[in-house]
Amino acid sequence: MTYAITQTCCNDATCIAVCPVNCIHPTPDEPDFGTTDMLYIDPKSCIDCGACADACPVDAIFPADRLTGRLREYEAINAAYYADRAPEPALASPMFHPWGEPAFSRSLPADFAPLRIAVVGTGPAGMYAAEDLLLHTNAEVTLIDRLPVAGGLVRYGVAPDHPATKGAGETFARFHAHPRVRLRLGVEVGRDVTPEELAAHHDAVIYAVGAPADRRLGIPGEELPGSVPATTVVSWYNAHPETGADAVDLSAGRVVVVGNGNVALDVARILVTDPDTLAATDIADHALAALRGARVREVVLLGRRGPEHAAYTASELLALKHLPGVDLVVDDRDPRTGEAIDAAAPGDKAALLRDVTREPVDWTADPARDRRRIVLRFHSAPVEARGTERVEAVRVTEGRSAAGTENGPENVVESGPEIAAGLLVRAIGYRGVRLTGLPFDEATGTVPHEGGRVKGLPGGYVVGWVKRGPSGGIGANRACAEETVGTLLADAVAGTLPPPTGTPQAFQKLVRRRSRGLVDARGLAAIDRAERARGRDAGRPRVKLATVPELVAAARGGRWFRQA
Repeated sequence: MTYAITQTCCNDATCIAVCPVNCIHPTPDEPDFGTTDMLYIDPKSCIDCGACADACPVDAIFPADRLTGRLREYEAINAAYYADRAPEPALASPMFHPWGEPAFSRSLPADFAPLRIAVVGTGPAGMYAAEDLLLHTNAEVTLIDRLPVAGGLVRYGVAPDHPATKGAGETFARFHAHPRVRLRLGVEVGRDVTPEELAAHHDAVIYAVGAPADRRLGIPGEELPGSVPATTVVSWYNAHPETGADAVDLSAGRVVVVGNGNVALDVARILVTDPDTLAATDIADHALAALRGARVREVVLLGRRGPEHAAYTASELLALKHLPGVDLVVDDRDPRTGEAIDAAAPGDKAALLRDVTREPVDWTADPARDRRRIVLRFHSAPVEARGTERVEAVRVTEGRSAAGTENGPENVVESGPEIAAGLLVRAIGYRGVRLTGLPFDEATGTVPHEGGRVKGLPGGYVVGWVKRGPSGGIGANRACAEETVGTLLADAVAGTLPPPTGTPQAFQKLVRRRSRGLVDARGLAAIDRAERARGRDAGRPRVKLATVPELVAAARGGRWFRQA
């Protein structure tokens, strides 16, 4: 019997670190690490010890013979990864990795005074950096977030029907009450404190502020009501306090989502999932109520390229294929779509569509009222959003291959159909925003850096999407954080960090004076208790508080105190 990694794999390689027989790949030192959809267990090498399952932060690993339902496919998916791979080198012992010389490259000298490090952002990138510092050094860490609650994209970016993925937040949460951590939530850098003030009270500052902005389509009608970024939809159903309860209108029968990455699939799936199923999750109360009364019966996913180039992961596509009460359809009016699916090799994402219904969809017909479905339309892009007072239809392209040239086939875009829709969601990627006091590259939407060290800002560092761009899931931030922390520690040893001039007590007084909604570790724990209590009353894991005043009130109503 072997173990298998399933849909919720976060790629953070915790399982690799504990595997005694080197049977999980790709590893961080292999070229394809970070480029595969997930990690895979070699069924021929696995010794059924269960160490990987115990260590997995998102509960993605199970004994293969206990997989049920849609998860059964993952036994074959894990095995297929090794079908054409050369066997991995045998280890000296079946139970232990071979030992090398001890290395402590992530530690500081024993006589090194504790560093005071501020981490701006409490999402995965910031928390992986904090974890690295707390586990490998004697640093004191100040966690700062502009919202009065921690979690970042784990709390506000993961779909509510992926509770295992949200489990990563529980792993990070154990550091919130660490004795060398000070939590300063509800503090916005640039509004409540300046980068200069932050730097003056810490040896170094790590910015993990993500990529909160959305990318634009650049088409006529994009500004009409009913045209929204995926960031709005995702934050709406996750109860983000900066997104109103009425931010998403579900009064039309059809929704068009532009993009075919995982976020696009998340949005499509949530909009057509049975609300009774979602009622068992931590979805926002207002979103659940809206979905119960929604008229949405069809979501169209537009992909500019073909199914062989789709950006979504195989696991997220499989989730759509097994969605109860929802039909998955491929619009194959463009012949290249079917050709790519039929020609796909086993294990390719396009091959997973081979058993999906294909038909040339009639966009002049209204969606069926008694059935819900998701339509994948490839080789198509939006040209215009049409409507008088709000979005009523989306005109799209229909690609055709013209005669080839010596440089390859030339693609001629033809005018396509007009798809009646009351909501247009653009899910074509995220983008970083300029932060006061930091350099910024407008072309990439990132902060210029060298190994995480901000250029021209001594003591300033970046990690996560603001460092590398909006790519990679939760686990990708672990290696990213390790690089940044390694650079920071090297600078500390080299003596190039500017010494702070302010004390921790002075910084505490500063943020208490500036922030009206300051929340500390006790306050965060009170928020957690309040949300879980609301969840118990409703038979749900938690019911999130959806506004800043509610969050702050819950924090102060639960043993609010002045943290030393």
